[in-house]
Amino acid sequence: MAGVAAFASDNYAPAHPAILDAVAAANTGHAVSYGDDRWTAHLGEVVRHHFGDQAQAYPVFNGTGANVVSLGALLPRWGSAIVSDVAHLNTDENAAPERVAGIKLLPVDAPDGKLTTAALDRYAANLGDPHRAQALAVSLTQSTELGTVYSLDEIRQIADAAHAYGMRVHIDGSRIANAAAYLGVGLGALTTELGIDAVSFGGTKNGILLGEAVVVLSPDAVTGLEFMRKTSMQLASKMRYVSAQLAALLDPEHDLWLHNATASNARAAQLRSGVDALAAELAADGRVHDSGAPLLHVERPTQANVVFPTLPRSVADAVRAEHRFYDWRPGVHPDLVESRWMCSWDTTADDVEAFLSSLRKAFG
Repeated sequence: MAGVAAFASDNYAPAHPAILDAVAAANTGHAVSYGDDRWTAHLGEVVRHHFGDQAQAYPVFNGTGANVVSLGALLPRWGSAIVSDVAHLNTDENAAPERVAGIKLLPVDAPDGKLTTAALDRYAANLGDPHRAQALAVSLTQSTELGTVYSLDEIRQIADAAHAYGMRVHIDGSRIANAAAYLGVGLGALTTELGIDAVSFGGTKNGILLGEAVVVLSPDAVTGLEFMRKTSMQLASKMRYVSAQLAALLDPEHDLWLHNATASNARAAQLRSGVDALAAELAADGRVHDSGAPLLHVERPTQANVVFPTLPRSVADAVRAEHRFYDWRPGVHPDLVESRWMCSWDTTADDVEAFLSSLRKAFG
């Protein structure tokens, strides 16, 4: 599949040329290690521009590290965190919060990937009981692992309810740029103004080479983050290279973070439109699965940069022979599967059309 666009993950995409230019520009002379450099200082300035005057940026190596460091600093030793059942923290980080930070995760079923205040109410009843896990933080993923986006009102309601219970609020923002682009709001409006305490700000899925950042929005809500970052092996000695990338991504003069996210969202919307059109044609022709289920359909809205279609496994495998992607979960029948088709900052309109052409061919 060399040279063919992959729809498996936005992690597959290359770094944006402007990011590589920023790394090259930072690669000059000696600079003080561990963050006492001008690139990290500049990152602090651009983060405050987006997130507010109290915001503090702590570059780390990866998203798992950002989540572990964030929650480790937000929670006391006995604290637990409420997450959705599909949260990356819960399903794809190999128990890193438990193993590294000793944090028990409290998963809640979330069919659309989004938590509600009911999830907080469920665990708040245990607060103060020494025999029960103490839910002292809630972690939201924005946009979610299912491609859905919390509205501003949904986040505000959760943040207000959490704070009323004495809980801290964290956002796993590996794709927060896609959520902001979809909602048409700035990063501060999506976080600081809604009462969020800390964000794992993602860059790797949006055009940078390596690195994410813990962005603290409520300094009084965290304890020992500098120490947590070191003990979690997330403190970069040559931090200027991570900081330079994040600063270039967030540079308010160019807003590359928004440009890249808008591009990947647009390609997902194009892909969803093509899938819906093909699904309608199949239905009009009376082509359905033997179980009576549609041959092709998408259950959830496409709000960020990913589409989750359900289709026959044989069709999915035929398309995958030309364009790499992953399956998400089994369908309602063994012959059906829900796949995940993800667009990246560099996915083109022609890439999407080529993918749709392969899909049509696989359906005959």
